[in-house]
Formats: sequence, C-alpha cells, structure tokens
Amino acid sequence: MIPEKLWFYWFAFLGIILSRYFLIAGGTYLLFYSVLGKSFPKRQLRRKPPRWQLIRKDVKLAILSAIVFALGATIIMSEYDLGVTLLYTDIGEYGLWYLGVSFIVVLILQDAYFYFIHRLFHRPLLFKWLHQGHHLSGEPTPWTSFAFDPPEAMVQVLFFLGVVFIIPLHFITLLTALMIMTVWAVLTHLGFELFPSSFPHHWLGKWLIGPTHHSIHHRKYNLHYGLYFTWWDKLLGTHDPNYENEFVKVQEKFD
Repeated sequence: MIPEKLWFYWFAFLGIILSRYFLIAGGTYLLFYSVLGKSFPKRQLRRKPPRWQLIRKDVKLAILSAIVFALGATIIMSEYDLGVTLLYTDIGEYGLWYLGVSFIVVLILQDAYFYFIHRLFHRPLLFKWLHQGHHLSGEPTPWTSFAFDPPEAMVQVLFFLGVVFIIPLHFITLLTALMIMTVWAVLTHLGFELFPSSFPHHWLGKWLIGPTHHSIHHRKYNLHYGLYFTWWDKLLGTHDPNYENEFVKVQEKFD
C-alpha cells in the first residue's frame, strides 16, 4: 500500500504543476493571441493561425506530462525525507554565493542533458514513441511548451531525479531552475519574436535560444536541439547557418 504522505505529495505537486502550466502558458497565450496579437501581427512567427483541435492535443499531453512530473517530484521529496538527497534548506550551510553558482551549474547541465536526449528523440526509430506528440501542432504556441509524450516526460524527469543526488542544491535553487525552465519553454514556443534585431549579434544573444531559433527546430526538425543555449548546436553542427538571415527576415516584417 502506498503511504498517505506519498499520495499527499503527488496530489499537491500535480496541482502545483498544472496550475503553473495553465497560469503561465494559458495566460501567455491569452495575452499574445487575444490581447496583444492584433497590436503587432508582424511579430508573429507562425505561418497560419493556431487550431483549437491541435491546442487540445497539446493540453492533453501536458496534463499527462504533469502526472509524470508530479510523480518525479514525489520521489524527490520522499528521498529528501529519508535524508539521501543533497537538497538542503539552510542557506548558511554553503553560503549565498553558492546559490548563484549552483543555479548556473544546474542550467548548464540541464541544457546539455536536454540537447543530447532531444537529438536522440529525433532518431527515426525513437521519434514516433518518444517525441512525436510534441510536434503534433506543427507550429508551436505556449500550450506546446510542456506537451510531451509520457515516455519523454519520464526521461526529462530523470535529470532532476539524478541531479539532487549529485550536486548540493538549496530548495530555492531547485525551484528557481524549474520556474526558469517553465518560463523559457513558454518563451521559445511563443510564436512571436520579442527580441530586437541586434539579438543574434549581441555577445549574449549569440548564445541564448529565443523564439525564432526554436521555431526553426519545429519547421526543420534536424536543427536546434538546445534548451537555453546555442553552444551545443554550434559545436556539433546542428545550428542553422541561415539562422541570422531568418531572424533578419522576421525583423524586416517589424519595420
């Protein structure tokens, strides 16, 4: 029999994850596709309007993914209760400086993990079973940000299940990384380009993934596998050499 505490964790995390998804993804969709969309239609990256049939499929997959993510969070908390993770609550244990350092390390590790599993998921033998659901919508909207097939969601959970045993992390660091992941996923699936024309030429913009960068992945499939940063794509030859030109074309529509 599953202990009541585990059920409590699972229901609580499921509620939090679903609330986060509907508030952030849903709120962003409402803002850009209903309120602001008509104000700057030229910023749209989509070539055709979103279809509600496909959005419903995205939402369904996101709910299934939330069930898996909640299970992963439940396992992490139960392991924390047993004292076998490296999660901690006392900031003074490692100092304030470590919060920032550990946060950056987690983002870099997560980006690397995501790049390689994402690229693997696009192999023909695995794509149908692990990643096809995420591409059902063709061109993404904020609802697509967490629309994963359950097996893919399980693989993504493995990163956080592993990292809490490898790196000492304050709960603030872990929660911040999860929030950044959510916001960044919604941003890159937004369907609107928010960054200025100088973005891909800026020293920081050269290494960060934005809406145009990720929209290329949803159109071409075999390019741009990163989550936050472009360096793995550039290093391993999966960066679109025409990315900057694509960005310029988008920006020309703004003028």
